[in-house]
Amino acid sequence: MIAKKVSGKLKRLVAASVIPLAMMCAQTSHAAPLKIGYSDWPGFVAWQVAIEKGWFKEAGVAVDFEWFDYSASMDAYAAGKLDAVGMTNGDALVTGAGGAKSEMIMLTDYSNGNDMIIGKPGIKSLKDLKGKKVAVEVGLVEHLLLLDGLKKLGMKESDVTLVNAKTNEMPQVLSSGDVSAVGAWQPVAGQAMKGLPGSRPLFTSANEPGLIYDGFAVNPASLAAHRAEWQKFVKVWDRVVSYINDPKTQPDAVKIMSARVGLTPQAYLPFLKGTKLLSLAESKKAYVKADGFSSLYGSSKIADDFNVSNAVYKDHQNVDNYIDPSFVNGK
Repeated sequence: MIAKKVSGKLKRLVAASVIPLAMMCAQTSHAAPLKIGYSDWPGFVAWQVAIEKGWFKEAGVAVDFEWFDYSASMDAYAAGKLDAVGMTNGDALVTGAGGAKSEMIMLTDYSNGNDMIIGKPGIKSLKDLKGKKVAVEVGLVEHLLLLDGLKKLGMKESDVTLVNAKTNEMPQVLSSGDVSAVGAWQPVAGQAMKGLPGSRPLFTSANEPGLIYDGFAVNPASLAAHRAEWQKFVKVWDRVVSYINDPKTQPDAVKIMSARVGLTPQAYLPFLKGTKLLSLAESKKAYVKADGFSSLYGSSKIADDFNVSNAVYKDHQNVDNYIDPSFVNGK
């Protein structure tokens, strides 16, 4: 996600509440745990399953997950307080341009509908936004999503008037009546639609798979010093994906994930559809160099161009330096 943050994308929220959760294991009790930041995006919340099931201990890797608001998680990473953080490919570029380099060693998912442009009642399509105000967090992923949707219709950014607003404020912004549409991701998007009955998604990330990849970006120094631990960390992911996708265990997984973000399982279940979880085998396809959204490289290049053109940062980033395919390739 481009900057689901960017000003400070995962975007996606509220004041940072940090809940340390140490998962130590006997096998590695002599080593400091890997400090990992995660937040309320479903692809990141999924790790809660591994935490509560004790799968890191079984894998022989000590981890210390810390819960944040998305933007705050990236701030903590940038401040050197974390070894790794869950963020979008675009946000990894933004954070790196600011001095906190990272390498994306795995993907958790791509957004499959949970990021969306929401129109107020009476607005039925992006075409209806011509000449009207649209609130997005400028420079972040919903801004990119809007531009992609407009482009598909032969429209330009100048066909709308952008209003810059924080993603977590979008429910209030939409309800105010001052704008015709807002950009937000779940669960904020759902809050916005609930707050203004009749509002609806006009364009979502399901319309452009690969526009927003989510994964874990690791500090290069930590990666060099603890490569064996990071390999164990990555391997746990397939167990998480299988547990969430298996109809027999999905209810338990959803119960765990929904409790993490304070929602009921019934309210949380639709978010799974909007987040295409990627097994390591599926991620390998995205780690093949290619243009366009089917490749992490191609998607990140588009994100880089977007960031520079919107002055999120000044100089183009070397996308290849942010992507390490060796872990998903089992090396």
